[in-house]
Amino acid sequence: MAKKKFYVIWQGHKTGVFTSWNVCKKHIENYKGAQYKSFLSKEEAEKALEGKYEDYKGKDTKKVKLSSEELKLIGNPIYPSISVDAACSGNPGKMEYRGVDSKSKKQLFIQGPFEKGTNNIGEFLALVHGLGYLKQKNSQLPIYSDSKIAMSWVKSGQCRTNLQITSENKELFDFVKRAETWLKNNTYATKILKWETKAWGEIPADFGRK
Repeated sequence: MAKKKFYVIWQGHKTGVFTSWNVCKKHIENYKGAQYKSFLSKEEAEKALEGKYEDYKGKDTKKVKLSSEELKLIGNPIYPSISVDAACSGNPGKMEYRGVDSKSKKQLFIQGPFEKGTNNIGEFLALVHGLGYLKQKNSQLPIYSDSKIAMSWVKSGQCRTNLQITSENKELFDFVKRAETWLKNNTYATKILKWETKAWGEIPADFGRK
C-alpha cells in the first residue's frame, strides 16, 4: 500500500497543502511557473508552505536510513548545549516554543501559546530567545535548532513569514518585531547548529506531539 503524501503548492491556480495528487494536478495544470512538491507528513508540508519553494526545490524528502559511515561523519551532538523547538496545532494555529538543556532536557524557557501562529515563526522566536538567554548569562554554549528556515531567518535578521497580521495574532507579531529588533541591536558569538534528526532522533526540546 502506497504511503499517503501531502502536496504543497506555492504558486498555482490555488495554493496550500493538499492530500490528493489529482486535486493538486488540477490546481497546477496550465499554470505557467507552477511551484509544487510532495512531502511525507502533514507537519513537514505545512512548514514548507510557509517557506519558499527554492528552499525545497530539487531536495529529496524521502526518509532514508543512514549508514554507519554517514552516522560517523555526522558525529554526536555537542554537550553542554541548549536546544530550541516549537509546536503548532494547525497552520496557522495555537503555537508555543521553548528551550531546554540538550543533555538533561531541563526546560530553560517557554513562551505561548500564541493564537494564529505557525511553526516556522515559533522556531524563529525560539532561536532568538535562546540567543538572548545565552547572552544574558554570558554563556558561550552552542544552540541547536532542527529548522533550516528559522536558522536562515535569524541569519538574515528578519522573520520572512507569509502569515498576515490580524487582531488574533497581533501579540505574536509584537514578539516577532521585538526579536527582529534584538537581532538588529545585538551581536553574539553563539554558534547556531543544525540538529541532525535523522542521526540523533527528535531534538531534545521537541514537545512530543507528533
